Amino acid sequence: MAGGLFALLDDVAALVRLSAASLDDVAAGASRAGAKTVGVVVDDAAVTPKFVEGVDPKRELPIIKRIAFGSLFNKIVIILPIILLLSQFLPWLLTPLLMVGGTYLCFEGAEKIFEKLGWVEAHDDKEEAAGQEPEDEAGREKKIVRSAITTDFVLSCEIMVIALNEVADEPLLSRAIILVVVALAITVGVYGVVALIVKMDDIGLNLAGRKNPGAQKFGRFLVQAMPKLLGGLSVIGTLAMLWVGGHIILVGTDELGFTAIYDFVHSLEAPAAEVAGILGWLVNTFFSLILGAVWGAIVAAIAIGIQKLVKKPNHDSSDHTAASGARVADARSAQGAASDTSDTGTQTRDRPATDGTNTDRPTTDGPDGDGIAKR
Repeated sequence: MAGGLFALLDDVAALVRLSAASLDDVAAGASRAGAKTVGVVVDDAAVTPKFVEGVDPKRELPIIKRIAFGSLFNKIVIILPIILLLSQFLPWLLTPLLMVGGTYLCFEGAEKIFEKLGWVEAHDDKEEAAGQEPEDEAGREKKIVRSAITTDFVLSCEIMVIALNEVADEPLLSRAIILVVVALAITVGVYGVVALIVKMDDIGLNLAGRKNPGAQKFGRFLVQAMPKLLGGLSVIGTLAMLWVGGHIILVGTDELGFTAIYDFVHSLEAPAAEVAGILGWLVNTFFSLILGAVWGAIVAAIAIGIQKLVKKPNHDSSDHTAASGARVADARSAQGAASDTSDTGTQTRDRPATDGTNTDRPTTDGPDGDGIAKR
């Protein structure tokens, strides 16, 4: 009896050790996977606060909560099953799929730089909303949440595919658990930071109104730091997108057989890593950033060119219609002028002129028929 009990305890201990090892593996896998998504995460944290600009401060946190739940639904319910099936049955698709995502990141980063330089018009949802009929507060909130969740879907796809690529060699169950952990951790982390950023000015105002001079000073600092923080996050997010996207393209081209770029970067990275590991990482990051910027600029230029070609026929058609309308208007004006001239001529023939410079013209009877010439 005692022997059986000890054997059972040994089995339980073995299961605990196995579970602990599995948890360690999951934690390590989640850490590796989450680290690679930093660029998208920073950009997500920089983009989301813009959705609650101009909203009643009391409704900011509820809206962010709804966006966070929508983001989690995107990651776990929609994206996770699809990418797990792909990784299980079509694993060769992961690298091309990842490169498509990396290309999108590079494109987004390059487009933001183009907007800053004034080469392309910045997207402004407020301008698109101008002229629309006013909505009630509930309808407006619903539109904000839907727009934010739609934007988050693209970023969530990037996060999950990048994370999956880091744990593609793990068993299916481990992959699923790791990705769920990554989805939960990143969603809670991102939207927790977003909530803090959005309420930072309110916290600052509250502290600035207190009697303690130290609290007042810190409160004013928070209020003044808010715009700078958002601007800094936007810059960091753009650079991180180019870096992550460029690194994905760098590794992906090597895996697909085009090794020239990767070999060049590795030839510079290896000596630097021998001096210090951080130097090797910095070399790789620098060239990944440059590659991402060049790749993104090429894709953005192509996209802008296609957009202009698509819009040009419409503009030409509009110009042709406007020109036709102008010609019709000119023709009508000419006809009207001719008609006026004809009427004037008729009036001249039927009615003597009143200009007194011509003495040969016949006189016109006055109101009393006295035959006095009109001047």
